[in-house]
Amino acid sequence: MAAAAPVLVTGATGFVASRIVELLLGEGRRVRGTVRSLAKARDLAPLRSLPNAGNLELVEADLLSEGSFDAAAAGCACVLHTASPYALNVADPQRDLVDPAVNGTRNVLASCERARVARVVLTSSMAAVTDEPESDRVLTERDWNTKSSLARNPYYYSKTLAERAAWTFVEQRRPPFDLVAINPFLVAGPSLVPGLNPSNQVFVDLLKGAYPGIVGLTWGFVDVRDVAIAHVKAMETPSASGRYICAGETASLRAVVGILRKHGWADGYKLPTIALDSAVGNAIVRLGSYLQPSGVGSYLRSHIGRVPRYDTSKIRRELGVTFRPLEQTIVDTMADLKRWGHLPPRVE
Repeated sequence: MAAAAPVLVTGATGFVASRIVELLLGEGRRVRGTVRSLAKARDLAPLRSLPNAGNLELVEADLLSEGSFDAAAAGCACVLHTASPYALNVADPQRDLVDPAVNGTRNVLASCERARVARVVLTSSMAAVTDEPESDRVLTERDWNTKSSLARNPYYYSKTLAERAAWTFVEQRRPPFDLVAINPFLVAGPSLVPGLNPSNQVFVDLLKGAYPGIVGLTWGFVDVRDVAIAHVKAMETPSASGRYICAGETASLRAVVGILRKHGWADGYKLPTIALDSAVGNAIVRLGSYLQPSGVGSYLRSHIGRVPRYDTSKIRRELGVTFRPLEQTIVDTMADLKRWGHLPPRVE
């Protein structure tokens, strides 16, 4: 891949994408980023203020418009496709999640094919690996989510269909590029852009008292900066191939609350204290899930009381990716949420 050729990053103002742009510019690369609108100056300002931003070109493109990425992909050696909707609750899962994710991926890949790009790195998700973690199995890149649907975890369904569509495109069309997929778990960390992403929203909700208690949820966490590194390494490593699970430590909600308390985030906030991370608590949460919006409800029923296990040896071995300690990620996230004004006011 020619180092002088620009690298295209789709959805450049996104949580992960903006960190990728930062890394690429830091390497002295030319970067072309797609955005939905060039008129949103506040959203674009953080990118335009990055070091080496003179090497950044921002262009408009629409995921659902066929050929919209042709001009953006032209002349690029590599495309990092990160743009995809993320929401648990939507009015119409097919329209709001599946169509943008699947058709957007196909449109971007078709543009890459026409531009004769050498490599595409796709931001997928652990949602495409599993819908319902099983504590007695270790997940690997060979696993696929087979349970999600429009009614059950529709966001997970959209990510699964989008990644499947990408691999099918490559198998059927035999384009000039090879495809690599990065599958991150829950992505947290400091944000370069002002919007509050859904993963960091968890910490805000904890401080607001949105959780009824310490429920039996456990996540695999990964720092957004490490996810960005994984994408760039996938782009730059000639032997990179297939899928890569991208996740650091596994932590329960109780462990997360403990870290927040340790660092002073209990004072003046409403961190949960009631223990609901037990067999009885799990049953209560499952019953209560039917009173929640459908997306949240199906998520709770498929994740409460379950502890995900996964093997990250492939990304460590083949791409040399290591992961920051979760505690440091949470400390940095909280400082960043305060900086952006996302935290609720403290109650004295």
